[in-house]
Amino acid sequence: MQAKECALTAAHYALEKKGLDLRLLELSGLSSLTDFLLIVTGRSDRQVQAIAEAIRLGLKKDHQTFPLAVEGMNEGRWVLLDYGEVMIHVFQESVRHFYDLEGLWSEAPEVPVPGVEGE
Repeated sequence: MQAKECALTAAHYALEKKGLDLRLLELSGLSSLTDFLLIVTGRSDRQVQAIAEAIRLGLKKDHQTFPLAVEGMNEGRWVLLDYGEVMIHVFQESVRHFYDLEGLWSEAPEVPVPGVEGE
């Protein structure tokens, strides 16, 4: 599975769990860490966990794609799913605002995600 396809598929799984304020940024050429950064907000620790788990299980079952690392699943305030070329951050709103990854990567172009308002 190509990185962009993986990121868009993960976005689809996040939307199925009612993920909010979804943004997909293309970092290729800007970062040596990853090519795509998917940022999603959940309203509670349980929703953050449910979104992250839906992404992890969906990519595993439907695409045989496994994360290199998963961090923060137990707490549910900020879950990181690292797929190498795709990094997925699922935040509670206050944590997302505090770390402001969109501000950090403000020069990164945003990739349109079907199903997201305005796309």
